[in-house]
Amino acid sequence: MKIAVIGVGHLGKHHARILGTLPGVELVGVVDVNQPRAAAVASEFGGRPFGDWREVVGQVDAVTIATPTAGHLEIADAFLDRGVHVLVEKPMTQTTADADRLLRTARERGVCLAVGHTERFNPAVERIKPLVQAPRFIEVHRLGTFPERSLDIDVVFDLMIHDLDLVLDIVGSEVAAIEAVGVPVLTPRVDIANVRLRFANGCIANLTASRISRDRVRKIRFFQRDAYVSVDYAAQEAEVWRLVAKDGGMPGIEGGKLEIERDEPLKRELADFVAAIRDRRPPLVTGEQGRAALELAERVVERMEMVK
Repeated sequence: MKIAVIGVGHLGKHHARILGTLPGVELVGVVDVNQPRAAAVASEFGGRPFGDWREVVGQVDAVTIATPTAGHLEIADAFLDRGVHVLVEKPMTQTTADADRLLRTARERGVCLAVGHTERFNPAVERIKPLVQAPRFIEVHRLGTFPERSLDIDVVFDLMIHDLDLVLDIVGSEVAAIEAVGVPVLTPRVDIANVRLRFANGCIANLTASRISRDRVRKIRFFQRDAYVSVDYAAQEAEVWRLVAKDGGMPGIEGGKLEIERDEPLKRELADFVAAIRDRRPPLVTGEQGRAALELAERVVERMEMVK
């Protein structure tokens, strides 16, 4: 399977690193407007360097797109329209209208469209998903240090969208109400945001995202009847605690850390994309699911109270 990576900056170079080693995959090209960077990545991981994505049209079966979000629509739609399978990094496009265009093109051409929400491939997340049943309250903290990337979008689309996608997937209910507050600190865009989601089934989710914290924290906690489930995304660790009835006495709390085999989520994501193409099946994170996360992020921003 011939694949090229479009955009080999902070994240895209890791796409190239992994795709260059996947069995049955030939990394035929790496593309970046910064041609010295493309040449350096190609030299290290394989493939030919290109300065323009149009140069690889007709040479590939699939592409992964890790350019700034503003370029996702044009690039992804061009490849999809030519029957090329596409994995596009989150957020999939700038607007849901643009996402709808990609979905329409993918359906018309019968090709795979995947969206890069890597936390779905986190081994700790995969481990706890069967254990989370009808959560009543979800608490999320995703705090990062000030980046040198993704400043073309605010923190909701940059960081929080990972958790919006995961919460939507796990809760499986419509969002009935949204409360949100955002603070621009170091950029003109929102750098810190807190969001409270109320789902139609009664579940409440409270999410905080920041890209100006001193320490990196990436955790999600689920509270459900008689059980508490906690995940540390970064450490790939999870704990489960349950209320257990005792014969003739007070109930006790039992549980602890789960055994988890650590792995690189991006590697699992790219392997799933390749397998989905080969097996003619949907990827784990479909274009429709990427659109759902994007739509919720848009709704959050529309309802956001700005604090200046």
